[in-house]
Amino acid sequence: MSSLFHRTSVRKFQDRPVEREKIERVLRAAMQAPSAVNQQPWEFFVVTNPEKKEALTEVTPYIRFGKKAPVIIVLAYRVHSTAPLFTDIDMAICTENLWLACDEEGLGGTMCGIAPVEAQIERASKILELPDDLRVFTIFPMGYPAEERAQQDRFDESRIHYVD
Repeated sequence: MSSLFHRTSVRKFQDRPVEREKIERVLRAAMQAPSAVNQQPWEFFVVTNPEKKEALTEVTPYIRFGKKAPVIIVLAYRVHSTAPLFTDIDMAICTENLWLACDEEGLGGTMCGIAPVEAQIERASKILELPDDLRVFTIFPMGYPAEERAQQDRFDESRIHYVD
C-alpha cells in the first residue's frame, strides 16, 4: 500500500527518457484493473513523438506542463463495449492502477481529464488520428519526477459513517 500514500501529482520531469520496460510494466498494471463484465474497454497510446506531444498538451490549458514529459500516455476506450454505462468507471480504475504503478517504478505523472468534454475528446482524437470507435478518456504525462513532494494526509474521520 505504500504507493497509495506516496503517489503525488507530478508536473515537473527530469530530462531523462523512460525505459520501455517500465512503460510496459505500468501498462500491465493498468490492464489488471477490474472492469464491468470484464469488458476491458481500454486502449493505450504511448506518445514520444515531440510534435504529437506538443499538440496533445494544447488540448486543454491544464496539460501544458506535459510538454516536458518524456512520455505521454493517452488512455482511450472502445465505444462498442459490453457495458458502455460503466466504461468511465472502468477507465478511472485503470488510470489509478497506472498511476500507482508509476510511483512503484520511480516515475510520476498526472491524470489530465479529457472526457467528458466533447471538444477536448475530438481534438485529442484528431491529433492521434483515432478511428471513430475509440474515444479519448484521459491524457497522462509521465516521466521521472524532477522534485520530491510529500503527499497530503487526506484522512477525514468525519466522513466515515458506520451503519450497524
